[in-house]
Amino acid sequence: MAEMTKRERVKAALAGETVDRVPVSFWRHWPGDDQKPVSLALVALDFQRRYDLDFIKVPVSSVYCVEDYGVTHTYSGNCMGDREYLERVIRRVEDWDRIQPLDVHKGCYGRHLEALRMIIDQKESDTPVIFTMFNPLAMAAYLAGDENLFVHLRSEPHRVLRALEALAETSARFVHAALAEGCDGIFLSTRFASYELMNEDEYRQFGRTGDLAALTAASKGGWFNVLHLHGQHPMFIPLSDYPVQAVNWHDRTAWPGLAEAGKLVPHALMGGVEQFKTLHFGSPAEVKAQVQDAIQQMRGRRLIVTTGCTYPLDVPHSNLLTMRQAVGE
Repeated sequence: MAEMTKRERVKAALAGETVDRVPVSFWRHWPGDDQKPVSLALVALDFQRRYDLDFIKVPVSSVYCVEDYGVTHTYSGNCMGDREYLERVIRRVEDWDRIQPLDVHKGCYGRHLEALRMIIDQKESDTPVIFTMFNPLAMAAYLAGDENLFVHLRSEPHRVLRALEALAETSARFVHAALAEGCDGIFLSTRFASYELMNEDEYRQFGRTGDLAALTAASKGGWFNVLHLHGQHPMFIPLSDYPVQAVNWHDRTAWPGLAEAGKLVPHALMGGVEQFKTLHFGSPAEVKAQVQDAIQQMRGRRLIVTTGCTYPLDVPHSNLLTMRQAVGE
């Protein structure tokens, strides 16, 4: 079979068609570098080129989606590269009343659009780019902290729901702006769509509407939209009707595994390599074995080999290189 371009390979995988080889990508945080447009763009471009990855997932920090609302943060050496929230915006339940939609062309959102613009301008033309979005419910948690969020959801839900609508509008505006820059889709992270945090009724009330606001916006021009189900007990079936092309989750440690998931949903699946033990502490042979097993489970179709989520900063280069090379063997 003739060699495909990266765009052709990813599109074929999403459609369940034959590929010259299974696409592959992986991602990490870049603390410090992720705080300025130029450095964020440079690390994203350098990383993709170093490993010849099939797409770029812009490596943002979670703070970007709420910084313009007033949160303060710092990096304190977290092994995953996550930033620490120093000051939240929501302290009392009445504070939710102040949350309004933002102009995403200004402030931190505007700087991230600038970084996206540089990535798209400087990347190879056939390399797809997707932008990480944290759904409105996750944004609310960043604004308030998990404890305050749950207390307020249950004590005065009408206030939180109104704020979630404003956060959803901000998200939709940013999606439209990112697609206008030439982004190929979004990677929507849904941390609370996991049974250890919420039940289905709660998520339907507080999470689903905001998710669909972002995904509806993304469907108007985006061809590579990904649902990321975070956590060890994901709501895989309840969210299986979301309008996305692919699903990413912790397939090696959480239900369902790849083969079973392939029977449950029509989407392409993104996973195959466990990032905290195998990729971090395992040998290259163990990484290669997981890649080959994932390809075998899916028979080489509807699969993009990735990790289940972001991996630790000190994962060995040899394991990353093996993960990339194994899809071609």
